[in-house]
Amino acid sequence: MIRVGIILGSTRPGRNGEAVARWVHDLAVKRGDATYEVVDLADFELPHLDEPQAAASGDYRHEHTRRWADKIASFDAFVFVTPEYNHSFPGVLKTAVDFLYAEWGNKAAGFVGYGVDGGVRAVEHLRHVLAMLGVATVPAQVTLSYWTDFENGVDFRPAAMHEDRLGMVLDQVLAWGGALLPLRA
Repeated sequence: MIRVGIILGSTRPGRNGEAVARWVHDLAVKRGDATYEVVDLADFELPHLDEPQAAASGDYRHEHTRRWADKIASFDAFVFVTPEYNHSFPGVLKTAVDFLYAEWGNKAAGFVGYGVDGGVRAVEHLRHVLAMLGVATVPAQVTLSYWTDFENGVDFRPAAMHEDRLGMVLDQVLAWGGALLPLRA
């Protein structure tokens, strides 16, 4: 069965991403078509890059990097839950991505963005970064607006249409993730 990591891409105190990642997870597990796990970057406490070698070398000297690498290597595909900060995705997510190289390759990724404009610019930037690592990003995405999907900008109340859109994202992530399995064998 395909393993999908739902990566919560913010560690900011009071972040809305926890509710969004839970929503993604809860709807995903109801499908029964894959194994889904929320991966919270806050649980990994990755510093700014502190490995002496480039990630492409695979020579990870620090325990936090090896733990992160093991977690990411265990998945076949991903759904990134990312806010938009200043027209891009959070620095902590960029650092987490940059810590590794081979562990990302030949896997699929989908996106759930949130922010004032639905996180679309954050997702577009993240797509470019992941493409460099050999991640196949699916075209469907969920865009959640602070104005319409968060009551008072805090309480997550997604419009019903987002469930259908998330279903499309998951369908594509599973199809592409499955298609890429032979490349990693």
